[in-house]
Amino acid sequence: MQCLRLAKKDQKSILEICSKTGAKVRLVPGIYEMIDGKINLKDIREIQIDDLLGREEIKLNLSELQNLIENKVILVTGGGGSIGSELARQIAKHNPKTLILLDIYENTTYDIQNELKRQYKDLDLVVLIESIRDRKRLDQVFAKYKPNVIFHAAAHKHVPLMEDSPHSAVKNNVFGTLNTVLEADHHGVEKFVLISTDKAVNPTNVMGCTKRICEMIVQSFNKISKTDYVAVRFGNVLGSNGSVIPLFLKQINEGGPVTLTDKNIIRYFMSIPEAAQLVLQAGAIGKGGEVFVLDMGEPVKILDLAEKLIRLHGLKPYEDIDIKVIGLRPGEKLYEELLLDLSKVDKTSHDRIYVEKPSAIDFFELEKKLLPLKKVLEDDSREEIVEELEKIVPTFKNYIPDKKNKK
Repeated sequence: MQCLRLAKKDQKSILEICSKTGAKVRLVPGIYEMIDGKINLKDIREIQIDDLLGREEIKLNLSELQNLIENKVILVTGGGGSIGSELARQIAKHNPKTLILLDIYENTTYDIQNELKRQYKDLDLVVLIESIRDRKRLDQVFAKYKPNVIFHAAAHKHVPLMEDSPHSAVKNNVFGTLNTVLEADHHGVEKFVLISTDKAVNPTNVMGCTKRICEMIVQSFNKISKTDYVAVRFGNVLGSNGSVIPLFLKQINEGGPVTLTDKNIIRYFMSIPEAAQLVLQAGAIGKGGEVFVLDMGEPVKILDLAEKLIRLHGLKPYEDIDIKVIGLRPGEKLYEELLLDLSKVDKTSHDRIYVEKPSAIDFFELEKKLLPLKKVLEDDSREEIVEELEKIVPTFKNYIPDKKNKK
């Protein structure tokens, strides 16, 4: 007997209806899967917010991924983070010769190390607690393990925190990335894939500006190196460390209120596995110098997201759980930039991956601009750092909300 799987968009429509009933909703496995013994009743689970995105499963080109990963030494910087650890899970499926996870934060890195050891008994796994700020140590690591492919996910990513700590944002994101890029070239790495963000587009915050500079480093250095450097840009990831969904869930479990920066704020979202899979695919098709842009689907209104999460817990918004507007935070946009401006991107062989038209950035000119940025890091002046960032990225307009107008 053939069982038809419910399309994701149809599942989304059903869940939308269920969320308005006031009942607590659960997701049950398919009846034929239970009859066949593949799944049992213990697999009944809570509805997760990514179930409401209604996105179909990604179709990957497995032969391209095998060519990128199989029998290769793969290094993932930031390997203990949300994206880095999911990249590690996906990479482990494709038989790398060695998988190296490098991260400065030991707790989550320890967790993914144990998980991979349990699930992949034959995986040659190396876990290193190191900082990308330390170029000498990076040189030693590259010399010892000789990575073929690097996925560079290490970065400071929290917008409000980096507004208050711009020194660390620049040291880690800009000069940590520069260290890794230079060592990749020095040690003959085949391919370097930078994980970037939609916040690099016309940035309004320090974090986004530093990530735009990372893209510029990668694109410009590709022109003078035998290593193929590419960048992959996407929006917010559901359930990532410090993201809005875990915060909302924590607030709901504590009885509220759920805090919202603005009633009209919208964001693009994708799941962690979806992002990691598309990063791998983009890395596989990249020839060097590209900034790939992932199709994030339709934007989501954060207020709607909060209300749905409350309803899916069998509670009523504004009655059982209040929603409180606290005002935009420093550096935060009301609307994220449209990622898929078709006048600025071209299609690729994958229907969910686009490529931004090439840039004419010269690495040596960029390097000259980075020297004064590095110098101002010696002083305790946020204003000077922002001023130098604006010189490198002219579209950077740092947004600081007027606290008097906070509602």
